[in-house]
Amino acid sequence: MSGDESSPSRTPYSQSAMTSPAHEFEPFEDEAALLGDTSQHENVEEEDGEELFGDNMENDYRPMPALDRYEVETLDEGDYDQMSEGDRRAAEEEMRRRDREMGIIRRDDREIYYDESDDDVDPKRRRKMAEKSAAGETEESDMIESIEYLEDTKGHPVKEWVTMLGPRTEIKNRFKSFLRTHVNDKGAYIYKDKIRRMCENNLSSFTVEFPILAHQAHVLAYFLPEAPFQMLEIFDEVAKELVLSIFPSYERVSTEVHVRVSDLPLIEDLRTFRKIHVNQLVRTLGVVTATTSVLPQLSVVKYDCNKCGFILGPFVQTQNNEVQPGACPECQSTGPFMINMEQTIYRNYQKITLQESPGRIPAGRVPRSKDCILLADLCDRCKPGDEVDLTGIYTNNYDGSLNTEQGFPVFSTVIFANHLVVKDCKQIVQSLTDEDVNTITKMSRDPRVAEKIIASIAPSIFGHEYIKRALALALFGGEPKNPGQKHKVRGDINVLICGDPGTAKSQFLKFVEKIAPRAVFTTGQGASAVGLTAYVRRNPQSREWTLEAGALVLADQGICLIDEFDKMNDQDRTSIHEAMEQQSISISKAGIVTSLQARCSVIAAANPIGGRYDASMTFAENVTLSDPILSRFDILCVVKDEVDPIQDQHLAKFVVGSHIKHHPNRKEDMDPWTVEETDISISQDLLKKYIVYARENIHPKLQNMDQDKVANIYSQLRQESLATGSLPITVRHIESIIRMSEAHARIHLRGHVEEDDMNMAVRMMLESFVETQKYSVMKSMRNVFKKYLLFKKDHSELLFYILRQLALDQLTFMRGRGHSDNFVIEINEKDLLDKAKQVDIHDMKSFYESRIFKVNNFTYDSSRKVIIHALPENLIED
Repeated sequence: MSGDESSPSRTPYSQSAMTSPAHEFEPFEDEAALLGDTSQHENVEEEDGEELFGDNMENDYRPMPALDRYEVETLDEGDYDQMSEGDRRAAEEEMRRRDREMGIIRRDDREIYYDESDDDVDPKRRRKMAEKSAAGETEESDMIESIEYLEDTKGHPVKEWVTMLGPRTEIKNRFKSFLRTHVNDKGAYIYKDKIRRMCENNLSSFTVEFPILAHQAHVLAYFLPEAPFQMLEIFDEVAKELVLSIFPSYERVSTEVHVRVSDLPLIEDLRTFRKIHVNQLVRTLGVVTATTSVLPQLSVVKYDCNKCGFILGPFVQTQNNEVQPGACPECQSTGPFMINMEQTIYRNYQKITLQESPGRIPAGRVPRSKDCILLADLCDRCKPGDEVDLTGIYTNNYDGSLNTEQGFPVFSTVIFANHLVVKDCKQIVQSLTDEDVNTITKMSRDPRVAEKIIASIAPSIFGHEYIKRALALALFGGEPKNPGQKHKVRGDINVLICGDPGTAKSQFLKFVEKIAPRAVFTTGQGASAVGLTAYVRRNPQSREWTLEAGALVLADQGICLIDEFDKMNDQDRTSIHEAMEQQSISISKAGIVTSLQARCSVIAAANPIGGRYDASMTFAENVTLSDPILSRFDILCVVKDEVDPIQDQHLAKFVVGSHIKHHPNRKEDMDPWTVEETDISISQDLLKKYIVYARENIHPKLQNMDQDKVANIYSQLRQESLATGSLPITVRHIESIIRMSEAHARIHLRGHVEEDDMNMAVRMMLESFVETQKYSVMKSMRNVFKKYLLFKKDHSELLFYILRQLALDQLTFMRGRGHSDNFVIEINEKDLLDKAKQVDIHDMKSFYESRIFKVNNFTYDSSRKVIIHALPENLIED
């Protein structure tokens, strides 16, 4: 009955549950009439079901041997030791790490049973949470899981990946850990010390070395060149947080803290930048040719509504476009809006022009330049003429004029600088290691340090010791003086090299250009007056007159090298008079009246009139230079190409041996022409470090100076100059002696000028004066100043010079007698002894055993008391 009666009554119910009720049925007020007696259905369901609570309940717990057992495979009946608390925590940490990798998020059991109420929260934590929620901040780090494989970008571009919340937080955490925990070999925290030193000096940036970052956090170093804007923004945020955690009130000193990335491994030339470098972190070298003034740039802007006075903002400005408000939220007006000058935040802005370094320009190419933008504390770090190492972001910049000329889709490019280092003396000294300083100090204690340095100057040029000594003094320089800021006395030493062609004058200048920390090379034929001093031009952007520096200004605190000095026009040459003595250049052009600094040494090379130097005339008659400019040179070097068979033979051997030694395909075993090198020369790298260290740290003082000696020499020189009518001697030559003595003391790293330094300066001055005399009066003048000229001269070299003159006289005599087929010259020892006694040399034994005596094919026959000189066949042929 139940089945037959219930089926027609359930069908409408089931249809009504699945579909809408039919429209033809009217609703019933009593459902019992439709459903029938429901008590019968309830009794049927109770009879069919199982009664859980009843008299037979205990039957459920009766023993059933077939079912009351466990499967052996699922049982673990082994014994375990009791786990310690530390092991338990380590195991739990390992399981959590495994769950994170598998993406499983587990909650603590306590969160299942208990909800944390506000009463259970620590009051301090509750207060911090309230402050963060009021400021709109949330604890994102607590909600974001750390990413172990950060380099896996999951198909996203790097720039998009580093801006996502999870990777960005992981990058911040890793960089913060890197700054906090990285230590050097000695266990010192490098970047904590850098941050502390930065804050002590009230600076706003510190440097992070890229190789260290790549070694410790290679993923960050991988992302940095690919997405530099985004990564540097994260780095700056982390740096500021770290600074404020150490110095909470440092934001009063600097609102921004920047991370400067240095030592990028790849250095690009300016001409090699292509589209692949756009929006990449790059490093390049160049010379600054022009700089703008430091301008304020809008950083965070606030606007005033002119209608209601409401302050809108802040708006963060970008480099490419201007951000302006659309409408005022107070009065709904669309403008006009004025910048609120008081609440707007500015930053320093400067644009410089970077040009390729002269040594990195390919042959036959014109140097290229690129605009670079310096922001914040990088402004005014460099000036025109500085050689800089710049790391920055190479990016494009909209330029309306360029688009007008080239078509719309063309953009100009600029470099946004991140790190800038000026390669000057101060930077090189700061980069010296403790080992370098110890080597330099140890070398300065050597009594022959001056000879070592002179032997290391232009080692590929044979002879010319006097010129090399003059260049060494010019490289080290004297000490400038400015008592009371009223009368300035220069400390730089000017040198003029004049002589015959083919005597390596230009090679000396090229060597100084390479070894000097700051040098500008120019030629007299290609240099004009404004090119040497300064010139005025109109700025193409602002249409204002600006001042551009010339060669002498660019060489400030360095060396200016002028080749072919005699080819300059007299009008152009007179323009450098002020620069050579007062070391300044006065400008009065186009409404610009100023004075530029030109604190540099001038080393010039000139050819005599007619090409060759005539020894029968004075120096002033040999060159087309006026007396005012000649008196401004401290040292005059005369280079004569004299015929000397012995010296010519050594020179030829030296040149051939040098070519063989430096041939690119030379092998170590094929070395038949090897020229013996002196053991006293030092490496060029060490020489440059030594020069820079001495110029920067050593400032010699004049104490216990023998004033009578200088006065006597000055009066004697004035008399001799008047008698011979040669080079005029002025008061400038006294200052030259003082400058050279200070430079010689600086070579030995001495803080005071000693008597040896003064004697060497006097010797250099007298040699400079004697070499410029006529040949007829030169010998007599050497005898007058004999005791000064022989100071610190090696007796072996002096005796060899005397012996060589005797050998040449003997060879001339033999040729006059017609004995041209004789290969051996014999010189009586008595003739050499008589000449040696005139210079106060009595012991000849050491000279006969010296290297210079044997190398030049001289032998001493003690039985016959003669000196035998063997000549090669080609030296005695007519």
